[in-house]
Amino acid sequence: FSIFYLSSTLVLCLGELIRRPCKTSSMAVKVYIVYYSMYGHVEKLAEEIKKGASSVEGVEAKLWQVPETLLDEVLGKMSAPPKSDVPVITPNELSEADGFVFGFPTRFGMMAAQFKAFLDATGGLWRAQQLAGKPAGLFYSTGSQGGGQETTALTAITQLVHHGMIFVPIGYTFGAGMFEMEKVKGGSPYGAGTYAGDGSRQPSELELQQAFHQGKYIAGITKKLKQAA
Repeated sequence: FSIFYLSSTLVLCLGELIRRPCKTSSMAVKVYIVYYSMYGHVEKLAEEIKKGASSVEGVEAKLWQVPETLLDEVLGKMSAPPKSDVPVITPNELSEADGFVFGFPTRFGMMAAQFKAFLDATGGLWRAQQLAGKPAGLFYSTGSQGGGQETTALTAITQLVHHGMIFVPIGYTFGAGMFEMEKVKGGSPYGAGTYAGDGSRQPSELELQQAFHQGKYIAGITKKLKQAA
């Protein structure tokens, strides 16, 4: 009886494979870290977020830059370094991911125009509801402590809302690092962050640790949501 049962099951399974591929629980969960960085501060946070997301089993994390809107001549006058070799994303490629972490520097308390221009080009995804229900977090860089660490994230949430996305803040899950008072530290319950100062200051070890935590945290939630679906 057992041999007959196993043989029958094998035949049925092979028949299913011929008709359509079997679904497997090992399919990777895709998390895209999409960012704009003019001087490299946001990019450094993005790299740590990718490491954090990749540390979650079954998660495939990938870095993407949004297109630059300024001319090379203008960027040169602003002393902006050359872009890295991280690939530039197109709006339609967003639909391939299961979750996101979006990062950008602030401009007068809001996201940089380059990232806003990229989101403005996602109208087709909005009409088709391609991003609805997908989780997304935010990270950012400001020039000073009063430069918009929270307003930059707060105003960016409107972009997620209109797409029907699920905003995932880190809250106070970073633990004691959220209450650091002796050292200058960017970031907030909204997401990881850093202070660029005059441009010479680089993300501190604590800020990088928070970025790693954010990547791991959001990747874990993205994985749970995909498994539940």
